[in-house]
Amino acid sequence: MTTQNGPQFFGYGSLVNTRTHAYPYARPAEVSGWRRAWRHTGLRDVAFLTAVPCPDTTISGLVAAVPDGDWMALDEREAAYRRHAAKTSYGDAAIYAIDHDHQPPSQQHPILLSYLDVVVQGYFQVFGVQGVSDFFATTDGWDAPILNDRAAPRYPRHQMLSPTETRLVDENLSAVGAKWT
Repeated sequence: MTTQNGPQFFGYGSLVNTRTHAYPYARPAEVSGWRRAWRHTGLRDVAFLTAVPCPDTTISGLVAAVPDGDWMALDEREAAYRRHAAKTSYGDAAIYAIDHDHQPPSQQHPILLSYLDVVVQGYFQVFGVQGVSDFFATTDGWDAPILNDRAAPRYPRHQMLSPTETRLVDENLSAVGAKWT
């Protein structure tokens, strides 16, 4: 999880959106052997993204430096997760994933649209339209209910979307057959 330039982490969800953090030296990267999935635990009321081992999948995201090599603030932000070692296109990094005591999303634990909006906005800004398509293709759990909270966002780091970004989210959700609540 450390390189010659210090420790780094791989972000594959909201951490791809650089408007949600100020971690230094964030740059596009890939990690093989992992896939994203929507899950929930008893730690949160809503579903969130996690990385799950998958030997045949490569996902895109951002690698960034851990400020001053101090994991405390990042671990606090990612409190529902544990750090795991991963090999990225920029060398060793930590990837955050929840423990195995997780469940698929449900009506009681839906995906927040305001959270998904932040993730897709980040992928669009960094990887373009193809990056957004790849995000949806390398993420499991789209049968989960999507809670439309855009009018009153519940996600604490929500962002305003452009009309193009909103359309990208909505069109990709439609393409995967997502159900809105």
